[in-house]
Amino acid sequence: MSTTGTGKGAADAAADEAGEATETAEARGSAGAAADSGAESGSESAADSGSERAAAAQLSTAPGEEKLNVPSLGPLGWLRWFWRQLTSMRVALILLFLLSLGAIPGSIIPQTPVDALKVEQFRADHTTLAPLYDKLQLFDVYTSVWFSAIYILLFVSLIGCIVPRTWQFVGQLRARPPRAPRRLDRMPVYTTWRTAAEPEETLAAARSLLRRRRFRTHRDGSGGGAVASEKGYLREVGNLLFHIALIVLLLAFASGQLFKSEGRKLIVQGDGFSNVLTQYDDFQSGSLFSADMLDPFAFRLKAFHATYEESGPNKGTPRDYRADIAFAKGADGTERDETIKVNHPLKVGSSKIYLIANGYAPVVTVKDGKGNIAYRGPVPFLQQDNNQTSSGVVKVTDYLDAKGRKDQLGFQGFFVPDFQPSSGTMFSQSPSLKNPAMFLTAYHGNLGVDGGPAQNVYQLDTDNMTKFKDKDGGPFAEKLVPGSTMKLPNGAGSLTFDGVKKWANFQVSHQVGNGWALGGALTAIAGLAGSLFIQRRRVWVRAYAAEDGRTVVEMAALGRSESARLPDELASLATDMQAAAPVAAESSAADAASEGAPSTDPASADAASADAPADGAAAPDPADPAEAPEGAGK
Repeated sequence: MSTTGTGKGAADAAADEAGEATETAEARGSAGAAADSGAESGSESAADSGSERAAAAQLSTAPGEEKLNVPSLGPLGWLRWFWRQLTSMRVALILLFLLSLGAIPGSIIPQTPVDALKVEQFRADHTTLAPLYDKLQLFDVYTSVWFSAIYILLFVSLIGCIVPRTWQFVGQLRARPPRAPRRLDRMPVYTTWRTAAEPEETLAAARSLLRRRRFRTHRDGSGGGAVASEKGYLREVGNLLFHIALIVLLLAFASGQLFKSEGRKLIVQGDGFSNVLTQYDDFQSGSLFSADMLDPFAFRLKAFHATYEESGPNKGTPRDYRADIAFAKGADGTERDETIKVNHPLKVGSSKIYLIANGYAPVVTVKDGKGNIAYRGPVPFLQQDNNQTSSGVVKVTDYLDAKGRKDQLGFQGFFVPDFQPSSGTMFSQSPSLKNPAMFLTAYHGNLGVDGGPAQNVYQLDTDNMTKFKDKDGGPFAEKLVPGSTMKLPNGAGSLTFDGVKKWANFQVSHQVGNGWALGGALTAIAGLAGSLFIQRRRVWVRAYAAEDGRTVVEMAALGRSESARLPDELASLATDMQAAAPVAAESSAADAASEGAPSTDPASADAASADAPADGAAAPDPADPAEAPEGAGK
């Protein structure tokens, strides 16, 4: 009786609902008909039109025209939004790409810290582009405002990305492997067999085997008893190491730019050098560099050796450059012999001494009009071609003419280590010192070294100087060989070519952070390799007693990323497991067909992908309290 009454009440309620729906439909039809009739007659009043619009608004499902009340983010909200964007992977990749693009002008356009002379020459040759490049700071890219901004933003982005990921990974290491899903046969890789071994014995053997294979294991009691395991945490470690190594590289490069120093010194054979600022020919340093950071040392160039190819298609090509020096470390250090070669610098503390160039320095003696020696010594001439054809100047500031009046002398010309008159040219025929000759033109007047702007010691400013004239009224110039003398007109003095010495140009570089940069680069490569080749995967083993008294063993595996090696690994584990839990001889033909063989059926894989959560944990069963979110949360 209660069942029938309940059915009747339900039927009456359904009928009442159907009647109400019919009345509503009829009301809507009547309203529609009235609207159509009023439209045809065209005689509705304003009140009727308003009621029709109200009725249409009630029947319509379209949103109203009222403005949506969207809450404002506010300053703090915008700041959070900006931080989330900055620490996203997309923005980090964009910043890295911009940093690479920004480095291109630094490799194409001459840079002031590297070669100021080339920058000045570029300004002289490109009068239209140079002012634009100055405004964009393209002559000093790596210290420009825009490059520094990209650099700092990338640095902050990496830190903001790494810190939360590190804490998240620490939490994963402290958590247990996720417990076994209820249906292991829905996993992408699965196998099962029956054995005569006890379930506890089987699970103990499984846990021991997985630990030997370096899996993190956990025993849970779901489904009669199971072992959950996970492996491949080094994949995330490699990913974090890669990003941390990028930060180390950025810090190393930044410190290298801020604390670096680089200076050059040309040293003639027999001369020496001390590592102080006043000894350098030119010197550049970072904004945070100070003079007390220079390593204390000194050295003297004893000899320079150069060998060249003497024949064949590579004639004149250098084979070896070697500078023999007497080196002393510290203010009171004892001298010891050292050798510096190209690409084989001498390392002193945080400094390195490089051999970067070499050439010849003719030794001359200049006498004034009274016969007194006004200058004596070697004069370095700078290389102009591969055969060591060199140009240079001799400047004599302390000079008296034939009448005893103070004046200044200047000689400008070329030095040729291998002059061959039969070649029809004044250029050297080889870089070896075989037949040296010097061609000089003489000037007198104001050298401009007593005041005004700084001058290049290897160039002669002839604006305020006058050429000596020969008997024919032409410029006074002569060719000199070792031992010969150029006598100036009207008893104005002489210049004697005494011989030739060699010079070498050294670069002393003070760099910090090179070791950190190398370590960061190697760590980045190792971390990238780990994140690419290590796969994170989970393996579950369940064992329970069947109705026939035997033990059912189930094994399943799930990879956090696609891998073709997962079935092979599970097959290897199953084979090793069967040593402790062998396949029962009484298994049926259907069971024997699947014994020990992992299932890789695409349909099974699709079903497992659909049922399993995205992180590979077991999907909880709503009907079973044992499948509560404990396993899924881990």
